[in-house]
Amino acid sequence: MYVIIVGCGRVGSSMAKQLVVEGHDVVVVDEDPSSFRLLGAGFSGQCIVGAALDWDILREAGIEGADAFAAATDGDNTNVVCALIAWRAFEVPCAIARVYDPLRARVFARAGVHTVCPTEEARVMMMDAVHACPISAREE
Repeated sequence: MYVIIVGCGRVGSSMAKQLVVEGHDVVVVDEDPSSFRLLGAGFSGQCIVGAALDWDILREAGIEGADAFAAATDGDNTNVVCALIAWRAFEVPCAIARVYDPLRARVFARAGVHTVCPTEEARVMMMDAVHACPISAREE
């Protein structure tokens, strides 16, 4: 599988490293060249310095032949627009946007954009943990 990841922060770099370990071809795009240090010295994928919204950069990353595209920058709008470009303009079959704002994530998901909302996932997990806490002996 050929995967493009835009945003080389904790999530993007972790995804890239895991996908390479699984044997996939990975390209990571980030505006800040120092962010690639998170990939480690042994990273065998490709790194491209540039803006995720720059179509020339996306073409350089090989978007026209990509199987999957993950937008994990620190901006919800950037991620959604990038995923839309990958999915609609370049027909990447799997385009995913990380969206922190739960309301925005739901709106774009209804419009057909595959979104992942870590804020909502964390809320659900925290609520599950609270509900799983043992009742204090004081309350019995």
